[in-house]
Formats: sequence, structure tokens, C-alpha cells
Amino acid sequence: MNGEELTEQETALYDRQIRVWGADAQRRLSKSHILVYGMKGTVAEFCKNIVLAGVGSVTLVDDREVTEEALSANFLILPDENLYHGKTLAEVCCDSLKEFNPMVHVSVEKGDISTFGVEFFGKFDAVVISCCSLAKKKLINQKCRKLSKRVAFYTVDCRGSCGEIFVDLKDYKYSKKKLEETVECQLEFPSFEDTISVPWKALPKRVSKLYFAMRVIEQFEDAEDRNPGETSIADLPGVLKLRKELCETNSVNESQIPNALLERLLIGTSEYPPVCAIIGGILGQEVIKAISGKGDPLKNFFFFDAMDGKGLIEDISEPKPVS
Repeated sequence: MNGEELTEQETALYDRQIRVWGADAQRRLSKSHILVYGMKGTVAEFCKNIVLAGVGSVTLVDDREVTEEALSANFLILPDENLYHGKTLAEVCCDSLKEFNPMVHVSVEKGDISTFGVEFFGKFDAVVISCCSLAKKKLINQKCRKLSKRVAFYTVDCRGSCGEIFVDLKDYKYSKKKLEETVECQLEFPSFEDTISVPWKALPKRVSKLYFAMRVIEQFEDAEDRNPGETSIADLPGVLKLRKELCETNSVNESQIPNALLERLLIGTSEYPPVCAIIGGILGQEVIKAISGKGDPLKNFFFFDAMDGKGLIEDISEPKPVS
């Protein structure tokens, strides 16, 4: 959609969701541009959701080849080698996504996303990244924050039966309904680097154990120069050693990060499709809210663990000084 108003075709196609969030929200969606990096199963679910919702365009970045692991969780990859032989993950997923909604422009950008300049990210309204190292998450988030316009930034990570979403909307203004009136609201989001730098002892006592466990695994992979998910149960001694060091540094009891949870994250390098669907659904909902400016956004972490079926939102921010 190039104009300000929805076309008759768009109004007819998106009729049901226009009834839910209104024509103005749909117009904003139809003019939005989304950048997606790392085509794992969770990200495939997310892409399906936003393409069906009717965003303007989706640009995919992932130069990796199709593997057996990718086939197990990413429904966008058809189980016919002739259809993906010689193609990158992004190219294969692009072909499938186009069939979900021909009114959404889906394309592929090749290259290492960490080398893309700040101005490249300025072409988008939201950036969603997965399969990223700790350093790459920080770098891309910094580039998005350097822009004068607000670019919504998300990281998503799914490991076996567990997953997390991180959200950075910078200074975000939105509206929500309260009783019979519409209320204007504003939230300030910290960067990814600032968020994970908050001392653990400064966090509320009941913060999700998954938050701490994911940070331990993340730092272990970073220290060992591993790609995300390149771990196994053989790494448990090294991970437990790092946990001990981090807990001592942060004055946190090691019981906050159970051995059993760390073991599950180490061996759960493959994604579970049902978990992908849940986390991809939540992520799609959050991006739609951020673009439309309607509804309370998630601030700033979401955790899901299929073992107890709970989804938790945690606001991990530097405590404000008491005046």
C-alpha cells in the first residue's frame, strides 16, 4: 500500500482484524517495514503472523544452508530437497511466506547483518533478531538506537522447551482504553546492554530463574566463542563454574539458577514446534502493538517454560533513585 488510505482489496482482506484494532492501526501496519534475522522455527511462526496481519514488507536475512535441524521446527521449509537445494534459509522461507499473503512484499538481503551500517536499519520500523551472539545483540541494538527515528528492537531465543523475548522501544508513546476513554501513555525502555548490566542483587527477589539461566548460557557461549546453541551436556562443568562466579560477583544464591534448568538449556539446542508457536505468537502480537501504537507493550522480557506452561513478563531495568 503506497497511499494513506486502505484500498478496497485491503479493506476486504483485513476486514476481521480491522474490526478488532481499527482502520488506523491497519493503515500503520500496511505501511510498516520489518527486518528479520535468523530463520529459526520461532521466527518462522512470527513471520507468518505478521505477514497474515498485513505489514507492508518483510526483509529476511540468513545466509545459512538448510539443515536437518532447521527442517524439524521451521514449517516454511518444505520437505523436498529439490525445493531448497542451493538456496539459503532466507531464500527458502521467502518463497513460502509470499504464498501466505501476496499483498505483503517479502524479500531477502544477503550479508553479515553485523556489518550493515546504521542507515540500513533506518529503513525499517522494527528489527527482530535470533540466532545471535551476545556481542551481535548489543551491536545491532546500538545501531537501532543511534537513529533519530524510533526503530522497535526485539531479540528472540528458543532453546528446547524454554524461550525468551527481549523488547526495546526506546521512548515509546501509545494509547490504551481505560473504561470508556482513551488514555495516552509513555514508557522508557533501556537498551539490551543496559538491561543485562543491571546488577542481579538489584532485581526483585522473585525474578524468573530463566532470566539468570539464559544469561549464564549466553555468557558461556560468548566466552567460549561459540555460536548460539553450540552446547551440549559435556559443557555442564564449565557452565556451573561460570554460574558460581557470576553468583558470587552479584551476591546471588546459586539456587536461583538450578542445575536441572541449565542442563535443559544445554541439551535443548533444537526447538520444539509447540513452543515456537507460543513464543512466535507473542512476538507477533508485540510487534503489531508497537507499530499500531495501541495497547500496553511488553516491558521488557518475556519468558516461557513448557515444563510448567507459564509465561512471565519481567521488567529488568536499572532501579530509579529514591527522591
